[in-house]
Amino acid sequence: MNFLFRTTLIGLFFGTFGTTIGGIIGVSIKNTSNKFLSFILSFAAGLMLAVVCFDLIPESIQIGSISNTIIGVILGVICMIICDILVERRFNLNNKQNTLLRTGIIVSIGLALHNIPEGLAIGSSFDASIKLGYSLALAICLHDIPEGISMGVPMKNGGMKNSKVMFYIIMSGIATGIGALFGAMIGEVSSKLIALSLAFAGGAMLYIVSGELIPESNNLYKGRVTSIGNILGFLIGIFAANL
Repeated sequence: MNFLFRTTLIGLFFGTFGTTIGGIIGVSIKNTSNKFLSFILSFAAGLMLAVVCFDLIPESIQIGSISNTIIGVILGVICMIICDILVERRFNLNNKQNTLLRTGIIVSIGLALHNIPEGLAIGSSFDASIKLGYSLALAICLHDIPEGISMGVPMKNGGMKNSKVMFYIIMSGIATGIGALFGAMIGEVSSKLIALSLAFAGGAMLYIVSGELIPESNNLYKGRVTSIGNILGFLIGIFAANL
């Protein structure tokens, strides 16, 4: 019981710390031009795409199977389509501000889903080795910082109060603690479940990248800065995935 409690607290701390720091940076940024917003969204798209390509999907295939991974990706995409429809019904999409708010909320939902398998990985890593568990938790904390920024900027510029933005961001980070609890409980017993959840998160993030971030960044500003942001995010994502 002490092991489960400690592992959950570690996942909770490292998961919420990184996203909260990123969220604080996001709501503190005062430059709200279309050019800057486009850069942030395209940067987030590149970052997420790299995490999917070099972290989530390869790990899912390695510990599971290709068929298991494909099923997980499809389920993740379906889940995000449902979330997208529900958010569309909740928010009016006739102006730029509300579209940005919708994008921020969809990103926060997707990253919360992504944080659950991250927590599973932390929890199962502690089953194998204390050192491995802490190393993975620290790596996840660092790459959660730019993800927090990618949530905070569109929600703030969509008209949401800073306190509410931070609430959504912290709730997204809490999902890591929940995942860590289940990861510590299942350990190596259900590697297929971990593989499926990694692929599920990958599918959710692929939908966010292709259906939300890239189209919205192109709508905000059509220029080289969008492509540069995407490439920069992708390169940093490669680095984060290999920490």
